[in-house]
Amino acid sequence: MSNRDSKDEAGSQEEGTESRQRRERYDHASIEPRWQAYWEDKQTFKAQRREGREKRYVLDMFPYPSGAGLHVGHPEGYTATDIMARYWRMQGFDVLHPMGWDSFGLPAEQYAIETGTHPAVTTKKNIETFKRQLKMLGFSYDWSRELATTDPDYVRWTQWIFLKLFERGLAFQDEVSVNWCPALGTVLANEEVIDGKSERGSHPVERRPLRQWMLKITAYADRLEQDLAGLDWPAGTLAMQKEWIGRSRGAEIVFGVAGHSDSSFAVFTTRPDTLMGVTYAVLAPEHPLVDQITTAQHAEAMSQYVAEARRKSDRDRMAAGSKAKTGFPTGAMAVHPITGEEVPIWVSDYVVWGYGTGAVMAVPGHDERDFAFAKTHALPIVEVVSPDGELHGELSEAYTDPGVNVQSGEFDGLGTADCKKAVISKLESLGRGEGKITYKLRDWVFSRQRYWGEPIPIYFPVTVEEKGGDPRIGAAHTIHHDQPIAVAEDELPVRLPELENFSPGEEPAGTLARVSDWRYFEKDGKWYARETNTMPQWAGSCWYYLRFTDPRNETQAWSESAEQSWMPVDLYVGGAEHAVLHLLYARFWHKVLFDLGIVKDAEPFQKLVHQGMILGEDGEKMSKSRGNVVNPDDIVRDYGSDAMRLYEMFMGPLEAVKPWQTSQIQGVLRFRDRVFNVCTRELTESCAEETRREVHKTIKKVTGDIDKMAFNTAMSAMMSLTNHLMGSDPVPREAAEALILLVSPFAPHLGEELWNRLGHEESLAYHAWPHFDEALCVDDTIEMGVQVNGKTRGTVSLALDATADDARAAAIAIESVARQLEGKEVKKFIYVPKRIINFVAK
Repeated sequence: MSNRDSKDEAGSQEEGTESRQRRERYDHASIEPRWQAYWEDKQTFKAQRREGREKRYVLDMFPYPSGAGLHVGHPEGYTATDIMARYWRMQGFDVLHPMGWDSFGLPAEQYAIETGTHPAVTTKKNIETFKRQLKMLGFSYDWSRELATTDPDYVRWTQWIFLKLFERGLAFQDEVSVNWCPALGTVLANEEVIDGKSERGSHPVERRPLRQWMLKITAYADRLEQDLAGLDWPAGTLAMQKEWIGRSRGAEIVFGVAGHSDSSFAVFTTRPDTLMGVTYAVLAPEHPLVDQITTAQHAEAMSQYVAEARRKSDRDRMAAGSKAKTGFPTGAMAVHPITGEEVPIWVSDYVVWGYGTGAVMAVPGHDERDFAFAKTHALPIVEVVSPDGELHGELSEAYTDPGVNVQSGEFDGLGTADCKKAVISKLESLGRGEGKITYKLRDWVFSRQRYWGEPIPIYFPVTVEEKGGDPRIGAAHTIHHDQPIAVAEDELPVRLPELENFSPGEEPAGTLARVSDWRYFEKDGKWYARETNTMPQWAGSCWYYLRFTDPRNETQAWSESAEQSWMPVDLYVGGAEHAVLHLLYARFWHKVLFDLGIVKDAEPFQKLVHQGMILGEDGEKMSKSRGNVVNPDDIVRDYGSDAMRLYEMFMGPLEAVKPWQTSQIQGVLRFRDRVFNVCTRELTESCAEETRREVHKTIKKVTGDIDKMAFNTAMSAMMSLTNHLMGSDPVPREAAEALILLVSPFAPHLGEELWNRLGHEESLAYHAWPHFDEALCVDDTIEMGVQVNGKTRGTVSLALDATADDARAAAIAIESVARQLEGKEVKKFIYVPKRIINFVAK
């Protein structure tokens, strides 16, 4: 063969290689569905506990399946947990990574009211959409454990837990003022009422007393706060939990009412040292004393003021408290518990009945709200705490810091801490107060007057006025709500009746109250009435993490062995919007179950992470009304699910808020395609030392970053390694395999495809995570700047153990350095290994 023929053949081979590389592209439309089908067929991610293995329970805050399906912001947290689940499987842990549906909820019921479509039908359809989208994104859930809070078997055990609360006296009835919206036909939470109107539709809202089921979460207030100490949670969430619990140390003080020897009211204050500065007292409009002590002169106007206050939600009233401008005098006087002096009693809507004692002692000299109120209503302001122990005349603002008591009689000259103790001691000796710890936390209003929720498993005796009367057809009767009876466990679940009309009706009692055939039943010749309230949506999400450990158990909510094997949850990921209520309620239920001896841990969630919100391309929160929602179906269709996963993890730190930019997906597409390109080239068993070092450094970096859930920087390291390998052809097999294993938790379809192409028949899902050699992660050379008179004039590569003579010789050999030294005398040469090379020359 001639030399020209050889060149032609070599050129042809090179062109063929380049052509093959150009032709061999990652086809997401065929590759990704194929691997999803493989995982489903093989049940690759079915969780199991093996002897001698450690476990990792990785949990997402499970979603409410809305009609809109997912938008691209939802999968961010799911992608993060999936990376961790896949990583930990490869680390040799037994991993439980389940998914289910928080499927009771107001939207499905509202849709039923408007269209007549049963909520169960709507919910089932929505779940199908969510599940399809999650599978499309390649999440490694154990779908054999899928559950929905609306499943009858799940409802059974939710009701069973309620009965445990009831047995322990933690579920009880009380009359509570609720926000009733006649236009919507429902009771609204405080958060759903804005300026006296419904958040949805701006309809007028009325305050009405209504029998409600309550859960005594306050009995666990101390433990709910104290047990936060051992949790790996975001500092902000811990602070919000503590703030919501609101533990305060202070004093409960009793004021008498002048002219009403049998009447008194209690206040709680964290500043008993200011008691001598009380110039008036304030009662909530709902306080029972208001009607008793208001003078005839003020009665009519007071009645109007109270009625107006009751139309406002508690939230609106408390939010307005910083202004504290509205109020009305009762005409009655309170008796100071130490001095016996009389101060006027006012009523104001910023004081809310049911929060604290429903009364406050007003110290305008040392409380900003009291100061504003006093200024508005021309009430006295007295200085009793001074920053320096001196009097300062008329106060221009409230002084709220600690100090020294003045104008306080026997307490003059005491510092704040000592004065608090002295005042409490005095009150206790007089029998008019005591030191006390209180909480802002209120007992949980647990019932809802809606259809689409778990029926509360309680019924009540019914007395029918006429013998043989049937309350189902209108016979006069009385329901004895003061005699609640628990439904027998073997009769659970109590199921919802089938309805065609889901409207709650015109009364707050709700939908089920008018379903007479379901509500009333006869047993042993006596009539009974079922509870017509249902549970809130919070109920099902309070314990789903436990049911996931044993979801098909027909005789128990979960078995002891399952709970012992998987609990507690090692990683819990969800939105910061659940930082307070969901987490607080779930922790409460768990502590009750702990006290019952049926769970082994006092806390359910060891590590908590909140993913940041992904905004629309306009920088605003994604919503239909703004028209900025990006559907993941479109992204997966155009770019593939791995591309979407990679992009969401590369956008920035997981916890950060960041805007979606579809145009920026091109960057991760190039990375994905380069990985595919590199790993489908011809392989070689040899590996250059430089490449081996790059591989081990990358393994170390990616491993450390995944442990910290710093996914964006882990991806940067993999991109650097990929760029390094782009210059290799053939590619070292050990480098290609390491890169595939590293990238697989982020882009699992890509990882499986390349692993298979390298000749591996089994899935890489349980293949050992690559290890790094620390010695190969340390450079044997270092790049250092060379300075002349303190200014950098060049760089030099030195061995780590280079001597000063080595460094000087290498530095002088640099042309730019040599020019700066030309014609000058080197007075001093400074060499600090790994840090400084500097010539001092004149």
